[in-house]
Amino acid sequence: MKKIIFIIGLVCLFLSCNKDLVEKPDNLIDQQVMENIFYDMSILEAIKYQNPNSLNPNGIDPKTYIFKKYNIDSTQLAQSNAYYAADYREYKKMFDHINDRLKKEKDAVDLINKKADQKEAAIRKAKAKKIQDSIKKVQKAKELKIKKEKDSLDKVKKAKELKAKKKSDSINESKIKKSLKAKK
Repeated sequence: MKKIIFIIGLVCLFLSCNKDLVEKPDNLIDQQVMENIFYDMSILEAIKYQNPNSLNPNGIDPKTYIFKKYNIDSTQLAQSNAYYAADYREYKKMFDHINDRLKKEKDAVDLINKKADQKEAAIRKAKAKKIQDSIKKVQKAKELKIKKEKDSLDKVKKAKELKAKKKSDSINESKIKKSLKAKK
């Protein structure tokens, strides 16, 4: 007898666990739409956390935005959330999907940021190279100018030396001619 009561009690317990804890609402939001709502709410909360004043100046109220976007009201959202939350495993799967989606979006944004950083670094490197090339060009121009000035000074110096040598040679030639005339 005790075994039969135990078995009946076990069957009743099993059947009662199978029953929904929360009744399915008439205006239940589809599970995929609920995932999208939770995703959007996560994004809006992240924006609000990172920059609290970014939503208000743009006239965005997160709750109103969600209600208008999905054409729902707060009661419908609360009832649907309670219904899905009653089944822990399915509710966890929903949030796992949302986390996967957020990770994919984060990876995509990180990739975009990495490419932008690489592009910015390449631009900075190109600008630095251009500046270095400009500096080298100016230095070469200065060196060339100095060399030209030195060469022109050397030419003037050689011309003066040549002129002095010619003058000296002509003086020596005159002296030689005078001494030859004097000897004759």
